[in-house]
Amino acid sequence: MTKVLVTGATGFIASHTILALVNKGYEVRGTARSASKAEKLNATLSAYAGKPVEIELVSADLTSDEGWDAAMDGVTYLQHLASPIPNNLPRDPNDLIIPAREGALRALRAAKAAGVKRAVMTSSFASIAYGWGDSRPDVLDESHWSNPDNLKDNTAYTRSKVIAEKAAWDYIEGDGKGLELAVINPVAVLGPAMSGDVSASLELVTQPMENKVPAFPKLTFGIVDVRDVALAHVAAMEKPEAAGERFILGDKVLSFTEIGAILREAYPDRKLPKGELPNWLVRMLTVVNPTLKQIVPELGKHRSFNNEKSQRVLGIDYIPAKDAILASTNSLIDLGEL
Repeated sequence: MTKVLVTGATGFIASHTILALVNKGYEVRGTARSASKAEKLNATLSAYAGKPVEIELVSADLTSDEGWDAAMDGVTYLQHLASPIPNNLPRDPNDLIIPAREGALRALRAAKAAGVKRAVMTSSFASIAYGWGDSRPDVLDESHWSNPDNLKDNTAYTRSKVIAEKAAWDYIEGDGKGLELAVINPVAVLGPAMSGDVSASLELVTQPMENKVPAFPKLTFGIVDVRDVALAHVAAMEKPEAAGERFILGDKVLSFTEIGAILREAYPDRKLPKGELPNWLVRMLTVVNPTLKQIVPELGKHRSFNNEKSQRVLGIDYIPAKDAILASTNSLIDLGEL
């Protein structure tokens, strides 16, 4: 049975990717900071899948060489999903940038040494759409790259994604030549949560559902369902033509106000915010709601994308953004988190 290593196995996207791999007959080994999380992870996967799921979990950390060679033993494919995603921005951007870049290189070097055939790396639309200032293209595609040096149009997180992805491609073109690489660049990932340990992206539904903002900031978000992201990871691993390619993943762009309208219609008994917040007030609210600091650079901006390549090459037939939003919310209600 072909063995696949999934890094950051306890994460939101990784858990769905593991199930997609298992459903296609692959043997999966995961990494986490601690292998003691195996029992909880397998219980979570089994409960969501409605059938017994058991994968091997080994200890490997983005910041240490220890454990990576053993993790790669017998592996044919690498799915590198581990990367720091903060709920709040760090004071020092390098707290995100260094682990993201060095972690990606650490995993790729170990994969190359072990004779792994192909690595699929989870990057982000953030490595495509940021740092452009006023010169940003109307519609972004995989040929575009973010500029991490334009600090006014970036956060530490968006900078970490482009720096890590560029480092990965540079490695593949140099010392890593012979190891195939495909990169997944999703927009904001929603969809069903498997546990209460939720991804930061689900703040798009938890913030309004918990009435943490008095009205909606003037923001837009590309939305993609995590189930499509998981399928894309598997397709990028399997399809010969995916090697050496990047893939934007996203269904459509919605404003925060439109997301709120979807939630109000679906949950009429919930007290949800209405209307839009002026930008100056959002900046003031960051004092009491630090999560909002990450969105300040996005106020009033619209980042459109072309998803044709992911449909054509990977065969993704996108779950509608509305369905992804409601799947997130329904799953969190079912889990007792909302």
